[in-house]
Amino acid sequence: MKTKAAVIHEPGKPIEIEEVELDAPRGGEVLIRYTHAGLCHSDIHIAHGDIGARLPMVLGHEGAGVIEEIGPGVTRVKPGDRVVCSFIPNCGTCRYCATGRQSICDEGASILEGYLPGGHFPITGAKGPYAAMCTLGTFSQWGVISQNSTVKVDDDLPLDKAVLVGCGVPTGWGSAVNTAEVKAGQTVAVFGIGGIGINAVQGARHAGARYVVAIDPLENKREKAMELGATHAFATADEAQAVITDLTRGQMADSAILTPDLMTAEIVGSGFNAVGKGGIVVLTGLNKLDEINVQLPGSVLTLFRKQLRGSLFGDCNPTTDIPMILGLYQSGDLKLDELVTRTYTLDQVNEGYDDLLAGKNIRGVVVHEHP
Repeated sequence: MKTKAAVIHEPGKPIEIEEVELDAPRGGEVLIRYTHAGLCHSDIHIAHGDIGARLPMVLGHEGAGVIEEIGPGVTRVKPGDRVVCSFIPNCGTCRYCATGRQSICDEGASILEGYLPGGHFPITGAKGPYAAMCTLGTFSQWGVISQNSTVKVDDDLPLDKAVLVGCGVPTGWGSAVNTAEVKAGQTVAVFGIGGIGINAVQGARHAGARYVVAIDPLENKREKAMELGATHAFATADEAQAVITDLTRGQMADSAILTPDLMTAEIVGSGFNAVGKGGIVVLTGLNKLDEINVQLPGSVLTLFRKQLRGSLFGDCNPTTDIPMILGLYQSGDLKLDELVTRTYTLDQVNEGYDDLLAGKNIRGVVVHEHP
């Protein structure tokens, strides 16, 4: 079948909208009619060449929709199911899934190569087989994906909000709750209040942090952080450092969660300085894979027992944590509606990313149109 999709052919070039051909689902695969896709910064890393990937690639790794057809051997979902897509597939049987670490499932090794298990590229375009971002390619009206990337959700959940729980929400929320291990009464600093950082704020608040300090140069981001759980918000790390010192009587923050658009050595250093003895610094944001952006005094790390941790998908397990987080939304304990600043059509995807880079949106969502 044919479908319209947003494709990146060369780093640094605009995303192109084109018609591509989609295979029927094979064993373990499903055909999904995407209804919504989230505009997440990771796709910009691919489009700008910060992270190397197999091109051409259909972008988009946050998606929600309806299962229309299933291939042989599919057991997780059936036609008619409404699903959120996990940008990290989870096989359930590899060493990491079996030990409760689905975010580093072995199948995740293919997310930048964009092929399904067995090496199947279900999308074909003018230049041959096309990769799909995180094996999903949600900037397409239709997709063929692995059942291991699907999580069934309640029929009454609005998919335009649930779509955010495929990446940005659990990545931020889990960075606080799981990776930073935030506990009641603690002080947490969040560097960068975008689609991930705003949910680190929500996660820290949910975990019971006494002080949640948000750092972002943009006023609209700071205002949103205060609306969704931050107790303090500052434009610079220096301003935040002084207040954290005062709030904690010199003990400093218990954790610093770093979610900038591009991770730099300066940001890592600021997070390291913001935490005190036994403090945890969480690196969630990305940069080029060969960028050396961790340059810290090792003796201070040792003598103050500070910790530096990487976090992927917020150390969440998609099969259990996506429904759990959506349950928090249903009970009013987690905000999703308030995250969406604007919606776009697929044809407006470049405009959506221009708005993201300009800092206009907390989150933008693509609404797919189907004849």
